[in-house]
Amino acid sequence: MRLDADRLLTMSQNELDDLFRQSPTGGFPQGEGTGTVIVAPGTTASATAAKLIHRFAWQGKVFDPERSELLNRVSPIGVRAVRAKVYRGTSLFDGRESIVLDYSRTSLIAHWIRDEMRLVSPSVYLGIVFWDNAKIFNFTLTFAH
Repeated sequence: MRLDADRLLTMSQNELDDLFRQSPTGGFPQGEGTGTVIVAPGTTASATAAKLIHRFAWQGKVFDPERSELLNRVSPIGVRAVRAKVYRGTSLFDGRESIVLDYSRTSLIAHWIRDEMRLVSPSVYLGIVFWDNAKIFNFTLTFAH
C-alpha cells in the first residue's frame, strides 16, 4: 500500500513508531520535499494543525546531495533558511540506520534539533524531530520524483 502524508496523519503514534522501525533508510533525498508536521497523530486535530503549520511556519526542506546539506522552507512565502548537515547515522529512536538531519553545527537557532527520517513509501519519508535527544514530534517529506 502506498502511503502519503494524508494517510500518515490518520495513524496513531504507535503506528507511526512501528512504521519507522520497519522502514528502510532509503536513498539520499535530493531537491525540494513538501513537508507535513504530524502533531496529535491519529486525531481529528492532526490534519488541521498540519495545514496551519504548513501555511504559516514550515513548508518543507530542500536537499543538496553534493554538499550533504539542506535548507528548510519556512514562513508563509517559503524562505530558504536554517541549514542542516545530512548523513546516514544511527537512530536515537531504535539504534538502526537512518538519514540524520543535524543542525548542531550549522544553526544557532536550531542547534539542539536533530531530525531522523526513513523511506516509508516511494518518494515519501517519515521523520522524527528530537530536541536535546528527546523525541518531540513526527513529520513527512514528499518528493515529486
